[in-house]
Amino acid sequence: MEIDEDLTLRKIQIFLSFMRYGNLSKTAAEMQISNVSVHKALHSLENSLRCPLFKNEGRNLIPLKSAYVLQENSQKIIQDIVTAVNKTREAAGFAAKVLHLGSLYSLTVNTIPNVISGLKLRRGELDIQLLLSSNLDLVKKLKTTELDAIIVALNETTSDADFESLAMFQDDIYLAVNKNSPLASLEEIDLSTLKDETFLTLSKGFATRHDSDVVFEKAGIDPKVFLQVSDIFTLISMVSTGVGLALLPGRISTIYESSVKLIPLQSPYQIKQEIGLVFLKSKERDPNLLALIAECRMFARQYL
Repeated sequence: MEIDEDLTLRKIQIFLSFMRYGNLSKTAAEMQISNVSVHKALHSLENSLRCPLFKNEGRNLIPLKSAYVLQENSQKIIQDIVTAVNKTREAAGFAAKVLHLGSLYSLTVNTIPNVISGLKLRRGELDIQLLLSSNLDLVKKLKTTELDAIIVALNETTSDADFESLAMFQDDIYLAVNKNSPLASLEEIDLSTLKDETFLTLSKGFATRHDSDVVFEKAGIDPKVFLQVSDIFTLISMVSTGVGLALLPGRISTIYESSVKLIPLQSPYQIKQEIGLVFLKSKERDPNLLALIAECRMFARQYL
């Protein structure tokens, strides 16, 4: 048997509401339609089913046995549809119970803990899974929907027609030196004078590595790189032991502050990182993402 095209879920919902209340006015109020529309929907449902559901007693509609059979079976149908819709949205990353968030290692010092704690207050049931990696790797994972959102440096890697971004704050790049280094007494540094110094850097793909390369080029330096590492905490730890210098963002200043000094660069070599939230435009109405956006905006206000 083919299902009549006029048999809709909306009419089933109106019918179920009427069966709960047994009253046109209460059904109309719940469904936000008029009494006449409720009556028309019930009559249309009977036509689609090609059988009566009610009998008239004065101005009242009295359910027949067929109405109770339809009520019992259609309640399960509606619940199955709701479940199917929710599972479909979750599979697509919309309103899922898990938020996959990507971040730079350096942002775990202050930014990420604050954002996540605020987000948990907004959506306590949300399970947040955090992935730490490089700017380039996080952008790739966002593009393939492995991540729902990323908090990274906004640069050419995040310039994509499919992305939307929200700037949160700017950070300066400094020269990091061991506090026992002769350079530690300087208030600012002319980077061009460090051609013979040994440097430590992050691997390619990290935003700070990209900015370091830009600064070195400005200073006319082809740095002697002793070691490349894949996370900023290892890098600053190596600086603290005095094995080399590094260019690092100011946000990590509280790490090893007893043994590492961050020296501002002279104006010709100064560079800023803009940190922000990046997400897919196709997901911008997802409730979890809307909560994250709101929290990132709150965090950004402290820098205004």
